[in-house]
Order: sequence, then C-alpha cells, then structure tokens
Amino acid sequence: MSRTKKFPADAGCPCRFVRFRMAVSPMFVHCCHCTWCQRETGSAFALNAMIETHRIALLAGGPELVLTPSISGKGQKIARCPQCRVALWSHYAGAGMKVSFVRAGTLDDPNLCSPDIHIFTGSKQDWVVIPTDSVAVRAYYDRSKYWSVASLKRREALLKRKDV
Repeated sequence: MSRTKKFPADAGCPCRFVRFRMAVSPMFVHCCHCTWCQRETGSAFALNAMIETHRIALLAGGPELVLTPSISGKGQKIARCPQCRVALWSHYAGAGMKVSFVRAGTLDDPNLCSPDIHIFTGSKQDWVVIPTDSVAVRAYYDRSKYWSVASLKRREALLKRKDV
C-alpha cells in the first residue's frame, strides 16, 4: 500500500498536550486481534503503524514511557500522555527503542494507516468482519513474505544503526 504522498502526518492525544509528527509513512501497519491487545486496549484489536522512532518529531509536550507486561514476558514500553494517559505508541522488546508502534487512531487522519495485514485472527472477536480483500493470518506472520522490499530495507538499515 502506498502512503508516501500523504506524509508527514500529525498526531496526538485527545487533550492535545502531546503532539507529534510522523515524518514518513510507516514501514508496515498491522491490525492485531490477539487477546492480549484486546485486553490492553479495551477493544477488539490494536492498529499499529510501525515507524523508525527517529522519524517521529515531538511538536508539543512529551510522552511518559510506562513499562507494562507483555505476552512475551519481556514487557513493552508504552508512550502515554502524562495528562490524559492515552497510549500514543509502544516499544516492544524485539526492536527496542528503535521502532515505534504508533497507535493509528492517534493520527489526525487515522485513514492514512489502514492495515497491511490482520494478525492473530484466530482469536479475533466473532463480530469483527475482516474485508475479503484484506491479508489476514491466524497467528503471527513472516515479515519477509508480507513487507515490501523498501520497508524491509528500512528496517535492516535501522537495526544496523548505533546512534538510535
């Protein structure tokens, strides 16, 4: 999916204390239907836009990083507004602080980040209907199979960087 022409994109929390900008389109967007995301969000799924953390610019305020449990047992750091407490993005143990999983609903225009894939559909809520033309998998996915070549190169370059 091509999102290039629509970025940069601004985002923030409902109280507008924290405002930020995604400088470029995300590497990949996944809609996670696992029971952990359901419990964590209080909803049927989490919609995460994965982007290099250094490509997020704070425009106002600043988030508070809150260490929370995760299904992996390694925890995740959730960037939350210190005033309204809304989750803005997460950092998972795998990529650490280099990759931010931006909550797509925080974008001023959330339509910019429709999912590239639906994951853990084996545990999705029965009433959630995934469009028939969407990519969906019962559990996790093989990145090399679903990510674009450009996104895989961005991730590879990011993981090699020592300055972030």
